[in-house]
Amino acid sequence: METGVSGTGADSGGAVPEQVSEGGGGGSEGWKERGVALRVFVYVFATHLFAGFVWILFYVGEHAKK
Repeated sequence: METGVSGTGADSGGAVPEQVSEGGGGGSEGWKERGVALRVFVYVFATHLFAGFVWILFYVGEHAKK
């Protein structure tokens, strides 16, 4: 009889925990902070780009011949 969780279809019988290296690498705090800073920069840039587009729409609408 199988000792694993029924209905999961897993042959190993359970989940294997992910190994985390403490020497740094892709999961270190420095890389996470850099990723957050990059994401904030992209969001701020995209928000300003969208606001500029909306401003141009209002400018063109205000100066349109009626």
